[in-house]
Formats: sequence, C-alpha cells, structure tokens
Amino acid sequence: MHRRSMRGALVVVAAAALTLAACGSKTPATPSAGGGGSAATSDTAMASGSDTGMASGSDTGMASGSSSETGMTSGAGSGSASSSGGSGTSGGSGAGLAIKPEVQIDKDGKKVEATATGDPADPAGDGKAKCTNASIAMAGALTGPDAALGINILNGAKVAVEAHNKANAGCQVKLTPFDTQGDTQKATQVAPQIINDKTVIGLLGPAFSGETKATGATFHQANLLSLTASATNPDLAKKGWTNFYRGLANDAVQGPADGKYLVDTAGYKKICVVQDDTDYGVGLAKTITASLGSAADSSCASKVKKGDKDFSAAVSAVSSAAPDAVFYSGYYAEAAPFVSQLRDAGVTAAFVSADGTNDPQFVKQAGDAAKNALLSCPCGPANDKFTKEYQTVNGGAAPGVYSTEAYDLATIMLKGIDSGITDRAKMVDFVKSYDGQGLARHYKWESNGELASALIWIYKVS
Repeated sequence: MHRRSMRGALVVVAAAALTLAACGSKTPATPSAGGGGSAATSDTAMASGSDTGMASGSDTGMASGSSSETGMTSGAGSGSASSSGGSGTSGGSGAGLAIKPEVQIDKDGKKVEATATGDPADPAGDGKAKCTNASIAMAGALTGPDAALGINILNGAKVAVEAHNKANAGCQVKLTPFDTQGDTQKATQVAPQIINDKTVIGLLGPAFSGETKATGATFHQANLLSLTASATNPDLAKKGWTNFYRGLANDAVQGPADGKYLVDTAGYKKICVVQDDTDYGVGLAKTITASLGSAADSSCASKVKKGDKDFSAAVSAVSSAAPDAVFYSGYYAEAAPFVSQLRDAGVTAAFVSADGTNDPQFVKQAGDAAKNALLSCPCGPANDKFTKEYQTVNGGAAPGVYSTEAYDLATIMLKGIDSGITDRAKMVDFVKSYDGQGLARHYKWESNGELASALIWIYKVS
C-alpha cells in the first residue's frame, strides 16, 4: 500500500500518544499492504460521540477492542485478530513496548521534516449536507490472522463517518464493512456483493494488494471508486483501472527509501532479506533488495510462506551469515514468531520490516523479541486530537497502521457526497480532481491513481 503528498505550515508531530500499526496487503495466498506520506499534525475539529449509520447485520468482535456494533456483510462471522505468535518470545512479554515514529524519509532515505499546508479536511463539513441512501463500503480483513490491519482501517473510517453524521442530520451516510479475511478468493466472492449494493457509491479498499489485484477488474468494470488506504504493490497502478486510487506511497517508494536509509543512514553493511510468498512480500523484497545493492547478502536471502510458524531454515541461514540486519518482507503474523526464533537462536542483528508488520499485534505476539525493531510505513502517525477521538469512537482502542489514511480517505468521499454526488461515476471524477490537506498528508493524484507526492515513515519499537 503507498504514497503521496505534503504541506507548508510547519506542524509538530504529536507522537506521544501513538501506538502505530502497519498496513499492508495481507492475503494468505496473495496479500499486500502499505501507506506513506508526511504526517500533518495540525489539530482538526472532531465531533465526538456521533452516531454512524451502519448497515444492519451481525455483531463482530473487533481486534482493536472496539465496542461498537458493525454490520458485517459477506457472511463474516464474529472474530478478532489472532494473538497467537508462534514459538519463542525470548523470555519476555514486551510490556511497555510500543511502536513509535522516529523519522520521515524520502525515496533517497533522507530525513524530511513533517509539514502541512492548511488545516486537514473536516468530515463534519458545514452541517448543511442533504442526502438519502448513501453509503461507503469498506473491504478488507476483519477476521483472520491479519485482521488487525483491516480493523485499523475500518475504525479510522468510523471516526470520519460518525463526525459527519453527528453534524449533518439531513445526510446520514452508512459505513458498510465487507470482510475479505485478507484472502483473494474470499475477496472475489465479496466484490459482487459490494457492487450489487446500489447505495454504495465509493469503496474504501480493498486493503491488501493481493485482493486488490484479484478484484480490480471487477470494480473497474462497475466504475466503482476503489480508494485504498493500504494496498501498496506498485503494479496495481499499471492495470489501467481508471477507478483505482492509492492514498499512500507504494512499495516502489518504500523499498528504495528503506534500502537507502538502512545503508546510508543506519550504516548497515550486510543485510539478509527474507520474504513471504504474498504479492506484498514478493514485491517489496524485490525493490528493497535492489536498493540495498552490495549490502544485500544473497547467501542468507530466504523465502517463507504465509502461515508458516517454523522458520528454522531461514534462521539457520541468517545465523550462519552473521549480518548487521535482517529485513523481513511480509506480515506481522509471521514476523512475530520469526524474530522470536532469531533471538532464541542467538541472532542479535537488527530486525527491520515494513508496513505489513507495523502493528501493535507484532509487539504483542513477539514480546521482548520485538524491542528495537525498525518498521517502515507509508502511513502517517496520528496526532493527539485524532487519537482521543479514535479512542472515543472505538472503545478505547488506539489508532493503528492506516487509521489516519482511512480517516482521510473516508473524509474525501464524504465531501463528495456532501457536494451532491449521488452516483459512482461522479465520485470517481471527484477524487480524480481532488486537491486537499488531510491528517496524514496532502492528497492530490496523478492520472494513474498514485499520489503526486509521497513519503515514508520509520518507526521503532521501544
């Protein structure tokens, strides 16, 4: 998932309340996530405690601890993100550890100050909006091993929709979640359900790259806006889908930025790249390996599978190579047991990963083995004001990876609805010409659906 834009009035990132998660596409067979851009931290007037028009359906247990009922379509059952982390936690629970923003970097791995131009768009608008039977769909993993990533997105969107509905009695927009479980096959079954719901005039998602790839042509044919907060595989923007827009940097930005940062700034001389077999993991590993140049050690480059819990072969290869750092290209469900097994084997090399791992679940599952891990993300951190509003709406849960992107993108679609848009084609056109500041970054898109400007954040577990 990935990339884009920025701003001018200098704003200090309020990172103290942050516990950030990472986004990425996540598919047991072919996933991919991502996010990126500089974080605007200017305060936004948030309407708290507002009601969100939710599609009726079954209650769903949210991994993020949300206590609100969410109407689930596509037959999603109750569930929460898996918290089992596989073998090995290096003897500690990880109590007190959190993912904190360190520095924002450009494609060359160089530090970029976080700035903003103007105030972030407010989903409440002027309170005079009029609409009927309007809804925004969200598609992503809400159950399964990578559910936390999808739930972060859903909960971020809920903040925007509730603020909007509280302020606009004449325009109650529904947020309708569709659980893909991060699985490409499930996503292809869910896509027709989204399209057949005639009230849906915009889609937040899909969340993972694999499911986006599998359903992209279907949404394009229906000309339904596909506005992803996290799918970062670069090839998604090369399919000719005129309805596809990405709200963060892609892996063609994240990979080079990470590689240059690790070599030129962090000073690592020998790095082992270990990748999973998802669209996200494969794509990111390719770009970062290329950017690492001679620092990438082919003798310990390893491949694992989504769902693996035994990483003995990869651990052995890394241990024998004795690198300065290990870069894991995949998701937190596998990253947690992998880093635990590395530490149990006595490997002290720095552990580095990206948005697919950048989630509190990584810390929870890896325990003390996660300490000092570096996690990149095209996603921007949340400021204090958004964090408080997010917690109010979502039962005390803290924002995670892509929560701010989801809030921003939902806000953009709400602005489209408030402008009088009632059909899908006009919503696509609205986003195509959109140019405005959000919480995470400035949003303006190129003709291929990529952000005009995008940056990467480096986070650290400490």
